[in-house]
Amino acid sequence: MKNITLSIDESVLQAGREYARQHNISFNVLVRRLIEQTVVQKRGRWLEDTFALMDKADVKSGDEKWSREDLYRV
Repeated sequence: MKNITLSIDESVLQAGREYARQHNISFNVLVRRLIEQTVVQKRGRWLEDTFALMDKADVKSGDEKWSREDLYRV
């Protein structure tokens, strides 16, 4: 495992350490998990991630109705 050096705002560091303490993990473990969850593709997560992105899109279709063929048209 490689060691890295990060620059982080003091208030963010303190908040991160407090969060880690409350969850009985080290700050190092917290950072490692966050990076893994963010950049390492996990099997089966793509569908949940896709729906989460769709929910964030905040697009309204109005009264528009689509057929299956319409959805496949690019």
